[in-house]
Amino acid sequence: MARVDLTQNFVDSAKCSPDERKKDYTDRITKGLVLEVRPTGGKTYYLRYTNERGKQRMYRLADAKILTLAQVRKKCLPILSQLEMGQDPCEIKAELRKTQTFGQFIEDQYLPHVKVYKRSWTTDVSLLKNHLLPRFADRYLDEIKREDIRKMHQDRKNSGAAAGSANRLLIMMRHVFNLALKWEVPGIKANPCHGVPLLEENNQLERYLTIDEAQRLYEAVCKSDNQMLRYIVPMLILTGARKREVLDAKWADFNLERKSWRIPMTKSGKARHVPLSDGALTVLSTVPKLPGCDWVFPNPATGKPFVAVFYSWDTARKMAGLADVRMHDLRHSFASLLINSGRTLYEVQRLLGHTQVKTTQRYSHLSQDTLLAAANAATKAVGGVMLPMAQVVALAA
Repeated sequence: MARVDLTQNFVDSAKCSPDERKKDYTDRITKGLVLEVRPTGGKTYYLRYTNERGKQRMYRLADAKILTLAQVRKKCLPILSQLEMGQDPCEIKAELRKTQTFGQFIEDQYLPHVKVYKRSWTTDVSLLKNHLLPRFADRYLDEIKREDIRKMHQDRKNSGAAAGSANRLLIMMRHVFNLALKWEVPGIKANPCHGVPLLEENNQLERYLTIDEAQRLYEAVCKSDNQMLRYIVPMLILTGARKREVLDAKWADFNLERKSWRIPMTKSGKARHVPLSDGALTVLSTVPKLPGCDWVFPNPATGKPFVAVFYSWDTARKMAGLADVRMHDLRHSFASLLINSGRTLYEVQRLLGHTQVKTTQRYSHLSQDTLLAAANAATKAVGGVMLPMAQVVALAA
């Protein structure tokens, strides 16, 4: 291998005889710079170096017909800096080649994973198909930057969607990249969603049944043509369970002696145990059992869980004058009754099966009567200090 002071004239005139496979010229000026000349006339610049493990590598820089020698020397500088920092440019290039596109990662790794543990994975598929894949499918994972995420989030909001709808996209992208980081997917060093805030959501519906409304609703479901509704609705109110959890409940999941209900598959994909109150035990003791049926609240016509009970539920709630009450509001009401009875957020969190207390706080509604009682406590505390004498006398009486 010849060592020369490479010049542009030398590069342009350098040749390789037909009986040689190639001829290499090592530059004396730029450390490691090599010009490879082939019999065909092709010429390529390489950078020869030895990495920290003592292995000699050849890093392709450019075709000599495309970049000038001056441009190649300039290109060498950041690569030589990487070497001084202990980084191997060949390994970096190999890592880049392993980096998947967003679409490939979703198909090969993300969806197979969520289909195993996430009950609501079909929702993920819908968000991917309608919003995320059209935007990012062909982008390499390491090409998706924070600004891309911020723009996606804002574009969804500007399209007229609710803040919650835009936030769902951001939350999902955050989860996708967190998994990529956890699995050490090549090319992923940070989550581009970090630092992109969620939009404030002011559209959360809060509807809680009063004791009187609960009584009216129970009287209405008892008159329903759906004979199981009179047991399903009380079970929802008395346990705070989700609709599907009750509809899919099996006798084998209940330990009546220990007053416990094991829900084998919850929204989070994990099993949880629900303590059974005396009221819930009463409901279970009165529900009619179908011979040979594993389910507690089956459709009598099929012996299988109800696919849906909306028609009978809608009829009953309207009969009770509660057309605005959703079935999920029964879960809200369970939490509200607990809070208004003096139970702690931690207790409610455990009963509802929430992983974060922040989620529970939405259900931690205090009734107007409870708030008024708390406010009046302040009035009684200050007594006559802040009130006219006539009102103090009235309060004392």
